[in-house]
Amino acid sequence: MSLLRTMVVGVGALGKHHARILAGMDGVDLVAVADPREDIGRQVAADFHADWVPDFRSAIARVDAASIVVPTSMHLSVASEFLQRGLPVLVEKPLTASVVEARQLVDLARKRNTILQVGHVERFNPAMQAARDYCSRPRYIRAERVSPFPFRSTDIGVVHDLLIHDLDLVLSLVSSPVESVDAIGTQVISHQEDIVNVRLRFRNGCIADLTASRVNPTAHRRMQIWSAAQSVSIDFHTREVVAYTPDDSLLSGASPVDLAMQPDANVEQLKKDIFGRFIQVEQPQVSDADALTAELAEFTHCIRTGQTPTCDGVTALAAVELAERVLQSLAGNSWDQQSAEAA
Repeated sequence: MSLLRTMVVGVGALGKHHARILAGMDGVDLVAVADPREDIGRQVAADFHADWVPDFRSAIARVDAASIVVPTSMHLSVASEFLQRGLPVLVEKPLTASVVEARQLVDLARKRNTILQVGHVERFNPAMQAARDYCSRPRYIRAERVSPFPFRSTDIGVVHDLLIHDLDLVLSLVSSPVESVDAIGTQVISHQEDIVNVRLRFRNGCIADLTASRVNPTAHRRMQIWSAAQSVSIDFHTREVVAYTPDDSLLSGASPVDLAMQPDANVEQLKKDIFGRFIQVEQPQVSDADALTAELAEFTHCIRTGQTPTCDGVTALAAVELAERVLQSLAGNSWDQQSAEAA
């Protein structure tokens, strides 16, 4: 395949970046962008020298692959049209909003023996990639992903909008089945849940506490991961990674507290020595590479080589299945229900 002919379906806030990146890739021809909104579609098409079509079906015979960036409720119907023809697709996260629909897409991709990649872009965040060296066998994970209300993705709640990122990352870090899910949350602005907090317990003993909110005054997305040997903090936005590793004396059972009990102990100096002497602090270098560009580059590479994507349909299905368990727990443990019972 000398020139990969592509299309982007849906060129809103995120889709236009898919179009920009694909249009600038060597060996890739952005043939068309599809969007029912003529003003937006024509502008993006003009910016990146592609054709605009209001209905993607009118251009489907002209492409080899597609990036699908439409509302989640449309993922099944749009992706199916390409997969049925054996055309590879990258579907933005989440794969779908239901396990039933996600399984349909996974089954269709398998039957047609074609690539189904899902846009869990945080896997390509250089901060996450740099932190993975410090994430061996996690025992406890805490994540917080919050933002102001975006007035987009209103067809899904915060579980599928924001929390799905951390569900996917946690599943990629913990090689053990999820034993239990306990969630609480509520809706504030939309007709779906806008705030959720969930605790996951894994069979191997790992626990993950995850918070997602889209009614926060400011945006941030952070994760901390503790293992037996060390811990690491990740800021996905600023791309800062800090790893903390106890020195050999701490690991062998010696404690600065014992030193502080000595008659001539300098407690103030011991306080300063905790980080640096007893706990080593490391800040690995983090690339400034663009995560979405890396994700789309992998998509085109997998098409050409037949390699399985980092996040294929089967992997993304696991995140959707866990999201559904979160929503089931949420339904039986809502704030409003608890308030009514307390009254």
